[in-house]
Amino acid sequence: MNLQAELEHYRNVLIVRLRGELDHHTADVVKVKMEDAILRGSSDHIILSLKDLQFMDSSGLGVILGRYKQVKARGGKMVVCDVSPSVHRLFEMSGLFKILEIHDNERMAISSLEVVS
Repeated sequence: MNLQAELEHYRNVLIVRLRGELDHHTADVVKVKMEDAILRGSSDHIILSLKDLQFMDSSGLGVILGRYKQVKARGGKMVVCDVSPSVHRLFEMSGLFKILEIHDNERMAISSLEVVS
């Protein structure tokens, strides 16, 4: 299976919706798309919506951690939402939830960043 990445700018937030499998085959594409969107746009924060992400491996964790560092260096935050049980377990085991907030859905993630709609 492949991966689809939908990127949307909403105010000062980059919303990234991932669908499919984020693994060593697809990680570089997602990394480049997110880096370009962060550098080109006026996004201070990132929301990762993982509702349709069925699988992720350590390459995916690396992409997420790298973009977290990139947005944090700019003074922003990264939050995740709609995390499936299998991806949630991977986040827990890797310790990513120690640095990333998790929310039930995009609306709650946007509210957590205090972005006025």
